[in-house]
Amino acid sequence: MEIKLAKSAGFCFGVKRAVDKVYEQVEDSRKKQIYTFGPIINNEEVVKTLTGHGVKVLYTEEDVKNIDQGVVVIRSHGVSRHIYEILKQKEEIEVIDATCPFVKKIHKIVEKQTGLGRKVIIIGNEKHPEVLGIKGWGNSQTIVIESESQIEQLERLKNEKLCVVAQTTFNYIKFKDLVEKISKRGYDVYVLNTICNATQERQIEAKQIAGEVETMIVIGDQKSSNTQKLYEICRNECENTYYIQTLKDLKLDWVSSARSIGITAGASTPNNIIEEVHTNVRIKF
Repeated sequence: MEIKLAKSAGFCFGVKRAVDKVYEQVEDSRKKQIYTFGPIINNEEVVKTLTGHGVKVLYTEEDVKNIDQGVVVIRSHGVSRHIYEILKQKEEIEVIDATCPFVKKIHKIVEKQTGLGRKVIIIGNEKHPEVLGIKGWGNSQTIVIESESQIEQLERLKNEKLCVVAQTTFNYIKFKDLVEKISKRGYDVYVLNTICNATQERQIEAKQIAGEVETMIVIGDQKSSNTQKLYEICRNECENTYYIQTLKDLKLDWVSSARSIGITAGASTPNNIIEEVHTNVRIKF
């Protein structure tokens, strides 16, 4: 049996940087209580491990308002301008900004283009924490779209100058398609492809492997947007594609009869989980 493991599987630069920053605080015994605003990354296993080290998660604006001292690590997804403003008012709070640099770049673009009078359109999942953070650097007229059907709501902006950006983990092909449809409607639009290069490379590699194997395994947290996109891409290429979080989710009958198996993983999946799955598939089959 042949096993193809994606070279791009596992932590991306931004995720690794964020997790490392939390562990740096954990290892400094002089530090006070450590918090992260939101789960540091979308991976339940990583969050559980950090919780075991005493790290607490702040989920809402009210949670932030209710603490007066300690260390707050901003998650890799970033947060809105408003959250920074609340934290700045707390003199006994040390802020460690672990926002992915690629996400931070989008914050600056949205802030600048909004200031120049352009209406910002974010292509992405409006409920995803990264998108919520990005939207928080625009204004009340900043909107989020994810599908062609939502383009209709842009009619009210027909005579406005627009700026289009993307969630870093959005499907690149879908982004191009939506941009093309927006452009054909004659809007005065400034488009910036802000999808992370690592995301594009991961999606391209996953598609290639899925097209070459009988069974494809995609590893990642169920809440991970980039892993969900990988699953969709692989499922289009390989009917026998399975989405798991850890080895315990892998059913033997999925892979027992396959002559070739592909494995990829989202940007928030720790290497030890990937290696555990890879090793067990290799040994048992």
